[in-house]
Amino acid sequence: MTALVSATVEAAALRHNLAVVRRLAPNSRVMAVIKANAYGHGLVAVARALDGADAFAVARLEEGVSLRQAGISAPIVLLEGVFDAEQLEAAARFGFELVVHIPEQIEFLRHAPGGATFRIWLKLDSGMNRLGLKGPQFAAAAAALASLACVRQPIRLFTHLACADEPRLAATTEQLERFGAATRGMTGERSVANSAGLLGFPGAQADWVRPGLLLYGVSPLPGSTGSDHGLRPAMTLRSRIIAVKDVAIGEQVGYGGRWTAQRATRLAIAAVGYGDGYPRSLGSGAPVLVNGVRAALAGRVSMDMIGIDVTDLDAPARGDAVILWGEGLPVEEIARRSGTIPYELLCGISQRVAVELR
Repeated sequence: MTALVSATVEAAALRHNLAVVRRLAPNSRVMAVIKANAYGHGLVAVARALDGADAFAVARLEEGVSLRQAGISAPIVLLEGVFDAEQLEAAARFGFELVVHIPEQIEFLRHAPGGATFRIWLKLDSGMNRLGLKGPQFAAAAAALASLACVRQPIRLFTHLACADEPRLAATTEQLERFGAATRGMTGERSVANSAGLLGFPGAQADWVRPGLLLYGVSPLPGSTGSDHGLRPAMTLRSRIIAVKDVAIGEQVGYGGRWTAQRATRLAIAAVGYGDGYPRSLGSGAPVLVNGVRAALAGRVSMDMIGIDVTDLDAPARGDAVILWGEGLPVEEIARRSGTIPYELLCGISQRVAVELR
């Protein structure tokens, strides 16, 4: 049975994008960020497709456990670390690497299960003011971790860039300077660059880079698409036409009657809506592809359906393919039209969308 809405993910595109990352950062190892169900692309499937990565990064313990239970043996870093003794025991059992960003996480390590050892990434808050330690607290944490038998030495060093997608701002340069000053004289490997940092700040590459969005073929920089950087979109979100009808001049379409036919209109109804993760904020005129040809939304996006003005297309019919983003229609363009970012659209794919890795 063919699903009305599906997202196909191309393994070859994922591997191509990893190769692009390696060319961008030839002297760095790659920690592939696959949190949030690999940005909607499928956690385990993406990990298997990206088996050439040097490590994987996820946000939370449960994501790492899912990978291990699926047989993924590569290093896995928990970007938020652990938050109680039970989680620490699970991290030891599954062999996870831990980010430490609050003093309490060091206290958990002081009481680690006997014989357990951990690879630790100590996080500096260099200016994002979200997670991480600053100033004397960072130095004290480094000293404390150096004294613990359960911590493999040397500890690794970590920060996150807040504004790398806006390279004309001074914020990223200031963050890099703070990180350099705070870690001067320390011997551990370092990781700074996210996807935007990889593109805009070669000096942020360090020993490890942490690409997320780039791996999925999408640009983190406003005003550009993945193809501008040699990337290939991994995901294509598709639906099908389930009805075609004629609308007379002056008739309105959809909830609220926000779209009025200015001419005799051929209207196609496609089976996709905000219940699938397609954004309701998209307005009339936003593009879709019908049989590979651009057409425009007509009326509001509803939970399960959209209307498409197909008057100028060649005989569209029930069952014809509709592409919402991906191959031929960048998700970056759809994000701009809906007033959001590509991350949100990709991560927002709902549970009723069939996601298939090819």
